[in-house]
Amino acid sequence: MELLLKQNIEHLGRTGDLVEVKPGYARNFLLPRGMAVMVTKSNMAEVERARATALAEEDARLASLKDMASKLGDVSVTIECKANDEGHLFGSVQVSQIAASLREKGVPVEDKQVRLVTPIKEIGVYDVTVHLHADVESKIKVWVVQQKPE
Repeated sequence: MELLLKQNIEHLGRTGDLVEVKPGYARNFLLPRGMAVMVTKSNMAEVERARATALAEEDARLASLKDMASKLGDVSVTIECKANDEGHLFGSVQVSQIAASLREKGVPVEDKQVRLVTPIKEIGVYDVTVHLHADVESKIKVWVVQQKPE
């Protein structure tokens, strides 16, 4: 069954795409939820208008994310952790700790956007990737320092 998508659906297509799906999937999921419509001239015109609007919004969002990524290049965060005399941490620095430190500095970032290649288990300075969009990434400096004794 051929349908016209009204919104982006992961693993199926983007807004305005003409997709071939099984009748049950269309009848029971896509059509009742308003995610797709039957292929007609009026629906094609409506979806094309929605697609143009969505593309304009996506371009504006991408521009703001690129601006944010350029500002993130100057940001560094410091995280205090307990460590032994050799500089090995008792535990490790988590993605959630880095994201929380960024939010404290006024950078609106979610935990899943911070990407660690390997766990941080020693005192030092690390480059951490912040993944903002499929096309936009930025590197920040994370300073891991020993917690002062109380």
